[in-house]
Amino acid sequence: MRSFCYPLLLVVIALLLLPLSTLARPFVLVLTPEDLSDAGSQSSDSAADGGDASDWDEFGDSDTKPDDELDPGSWRPILDPDSGSEPATEDEAVYYSGVAKVIAAASSGGPRVMEEAASEIEAAATAGNPHAQSALGFLYEMGMTKERNKAKAFMYHYFAADGGNTQSKMALAYTYSRQDSFQEYGRVSIRLPATKGSEMHDKAVVLYAELAEIAVNSFLISKDSPVMEPVRLHNGAEENKDALRKSRGEEDEDFQILEYQAQKGNAAAMYKIGIFYYFGLRGLRRDRAKALLWFLKAVEKGEPKSMELLGEMYARGAGVERNYTKALEWLTLASQRLFSAYNGMGYLYVKGYGVEKKNYTKAKEYFQKAADHDEAGGHYNLGVMYLKGVGVKRDVKLACNYFIMAAKEGQPKAFYQLAKMFHTGVGLKKDLRMATALYKLVAERGPWSSLSRWALESYLKGDVGKAFLLYSRMAELGYEVAQSNAAWILDKYGERGMCIGESGFCTDAERLQCVHSLWWQASEQGNEHAALLIGDAYYYGRGTERDYDRAAKAYMHAKSQSNAQGMFNLGYMHEHGQGLPFDLHLAKRYYDEALQHDSSAKLAVTLALMSLWVRKNYASSFLVDMIDSLPEVYPKVEAWVQNVVMEEGNATILTLFSCLLTVLYLRERQRRHAAAAAAAAPEAAQPLLPNEHIPAGPH
Repeated sequence: MRSFCYPLLLVVIALLLLPLSTLARPFVLVLTPEDLSDAGSQSSDSAADGGDASDWDEFGDSDTKPDDELDPGSWRPILDPDSGSEPATEDEAVYYSGVAKVIAAASSGGPRVMEEAASEIEAAATAGNPHAQSALGFLYEMGMTKERNKAKAFMYHYFAADGGNTQSKMALAYTYSRQDSFQEYGRVSIRLPATKGSEMHDKAVVLYAELAEIAVNSFLISKDSPVMEPVRLHNGAEENKDALRKSRGEEDEDFQILEYQAQKGNAAAMYKIGIFYYFGLRGLRRDRAKALLWFLKAVEKGEPKSMELLGEMYARGAGVERNYTKALEWLTLASQRLFSAYNGMGYLYVKGYGVEKKNYTKAKEYFQKAADHDEAGGHYNLGVMYLKGVGVKRDVKLACNYFIMAAKEGQPKAFYQLAKMFHTGVGLKKDLRMATALYKLVAERGPWSSLSRWALESYLKGDVGKAFLLYSRMAELGYEVAQSNAAWILDKYGERGMCIGESGFCTDAERLQCVHSLWWQASEQGNEHAALLIGDAYYYGRGTERDYDRAAKAYMHAKSQSNAQGMFNLGYMHEHGQGLPFDLHLAKRYYDEALQHDSSAKLAVTLALMSLWVRKNYASSFLVDMIDSLPEVYPKVEAWVQNVVMEEGNATILTLFSCLLTVLYLRERQRRHAAAAAAAAPEAAQPLLPNEHIPAGPH
């Protein structure tokens, strides 16, 4: 096996942690020799053949806990009335009544209904209901019927988290993680002392570790589970039509074709449909009964992946009565053609489920078979065995190697183990920032991520107000895609009156402030389009004070992600000395770099280079003044076209006038051609003179 702990070795793990989304950004983990230097010191030479299987907590038990238990106080009972959840107390009933009115107000109810909802939620929060406190924190964060107040939002989330609300724990962890080196108060950034930033990370990492553990315990036994990542609604400024089309569930044409193929006996199609229903993917509601039906049909055709999933279902009691004996039978059948099934078999032997007794040797044998065929689950499970010393001699260095290999294949549980190593300093050098980042990636796969499904479903049905509300809730929890989606919806549809502010519908200032805040959060997490929009906001003073220095920093952030528009904007700022030093050479370098990264920028770059040439050779001429005046003239021309030319009545008149001119031009052109033809006809009819002859044609 290739070792990852040699000196001077740089290990780069690049993977899509959320593999089902075409828009997930890769997370790149870089381990240096310093990170790995302490790995060997934690190994134990003591025999561990008698390792306690109770330490096998990283693999989780096969009990399937309901989502309401994993995510108490979630909005699921309102968004999915068929879930069967009923309020346990009177305060909880008031809370859910308030949440229902919040959602109704976002859809079509307006400010009056939102005020009623806020009153009910506040009453339940005052009575000590932690879930109502969480919702009240959200209202203060967004400024809905309340003054926008981050301090009060933090306070209510703190109390809610203390009362067991997991979504408030997510919100708090995200807030702490943002306070590493600076804290924003209004529009002023105050840099915190290094010790203060360290305290914030200490708090963030503890919360994210707890949330990541909840998420990991909900994962599959035998293999990595798919994830419902929030679909990005837009590509830059345009709607992401392709991703949205694939999220329409049974109405999607591709799904209908797949269903037709399954009905005609295609086993692979049967398995895919079963997966969609089992996890609630591609816009479908989770339905394990339908999933079971399709898996059973697929196994009749000998489809091995369906056999493995049936083993999973029987082991967990998901949609069927738990039966470990049947689970082992299905997994054994699947293992004849599918190496990942060995992971589930190894798990059953570790636990002693469905077999005569626990057998760690047999379990290791199965995990090794999976690992030998590059199955990420096999590497992960061997890593746990060596980390815990279950059936083998404890070896943290070897465990670290296995976790790294599993992480290369996108195994989220391996990321969880690496996060624990960075957190505790066991196997890897202690690094709370890295631990926080890894825990966050895993935690975002928890049951609270189901909000994304309802948000997307609302958007596809045209209920953009409800979609904005749900994406805003997820944005508060730290989901970058949700932050981007909420900002884009508010930018695109804000005129519909779906944004509710402190007193009635949002004013322009409140809407711009909300958009700016959402784009800012998304840009902090690496969204280059958001960074561009933040730069534009500071450059033009949209929703904030004009600040060329901050605009330049935002464009620099976009440029660092190879964004051509960011490069072009930096060149322009160097050319005009706005927020950056006046430097024509650097301006040209950025313009050229923009063209190298995006060939469609050729026209803009050509014009910019012409401007540079004029500025360099005719620095004091009127041409430079004319070029500098264009940014002021263009908005006026654009406004004139929008207000005068594009006004409905004027546009109709101008269109008719243009048609008339076109008809007159074509008639005049036809008349001239006819006159020219008539003048040429007599000349062609004249007889030849005696001495003239017709030249002979070519032979």
